[in-house]
Amino acid sequence: MSIKYPIKFVPILKEKIWGGEKLMNLLDKKSDKKNIGESWEISDVDGDTSVVANGELKGKTLKELIYKYKGSLVGENIYKEFGTRFPLLIKYIDAKTPLSIQLHPNDELAMKRHNSFGKSEMWYVMQADDKSSMIVGFKEDSNTGEYLKHLENKTLVDILNFEEVVKGDVYFISEGRIHAIGAGILVAEIQQTSDITYRVYDWDRFDENGKARELHTSEAIEAIDYKSQENYKANYSSLQNESTLIVDCPYFTTHILPVKGNVTFDHSLKYSFVIYMCVEGQVVFEYSEKKMVKLNVGETVLIPATLKRGSILSVNQSKLLEIFIE
Repeated sequence: MSIKYPIKFVPILKEKIWGGEKLMNLLDKKSDKKNIGESWEISDVDGDTSVVANGELKGKTLKELIYKYKGSLVGENIYKEFGTRFPLLIKYIDAKTPLSIQLHPNDELAMKRHNSFGKSEMWYVMQADDKSSMIVGFKEDSNTGEYLKHLENKTLVDILNFEEVVKGDVYFISEGRIHAIGAGILVAEIQQTSDITYRVYDWDRFDENGKARELHTSEAIEAIDYKSQENYKANYSSLQNESTLIVDCPYFTTHILPVKGNVTFDHSLKYSFVIYMCVEGQVVFEYSEKKMVKLNVGETVLIPATLKRGSILSVNQSKLLEIFIE
């Protein structure tokens, strides 16, 4: 028993204090709100399980699919490791104003404290306003004492690394790495299935009720990676109509695939599901017996593990992120 077609899900839109309107204006998400910060494209987070949007399984939840189809959906090895938990959370994020400065715990700490996966994640910049920047890591190696001193004096940004970004930039945010998406940036985000975030500084802003948002100063201390890196941005090549590696980590692998014309995909050597995020243009997935599923910019599709071959068609230049687990 298997699923024979690419699955799309209904986006789960999240209002955020820092959210804006790019998800609606640039990615055609449907909402009458003006501060939508996140579109959860594929989610198995408790309370936010994705619902199928197309085909014969329309209306079924991702959780229901995993219970019924097991390894034929996610891959036999993935099912053995994760059971009925889908291991990745896929999002688009619009930061109209900066996100809080934050970090995420590793698997061991997250399981101990929250009975959850930790969170490693990556960002692909889809659009950035002029001179927009992100916080990624420390400028130089730090330590608990220096960090707490700057946090208390509200000078934390003095020891953090700022990166001015443009479309196409990629950053991998490992467990414990301090970070924040800056104002004016739209990203595609791939991460472990976890909603555990330690917020350490929130720019002294207040929510709609006039209250400061909760900070997690003590929880973060043990979780922070104080090591700096010489280069935080991922270096990668991009070849027309070829799938090329941009990020590889123990939790997921992501390739970039620029498409114009007809590209055949063959997943016979992959042992997991494959996710495609359309980060530019529009493509059509053609699979068995000339059946088709369209994917517009800002949309996401899940290719079941048993659907190994098909074609991706694009009249104009398009670009996909291809995500799977090795």
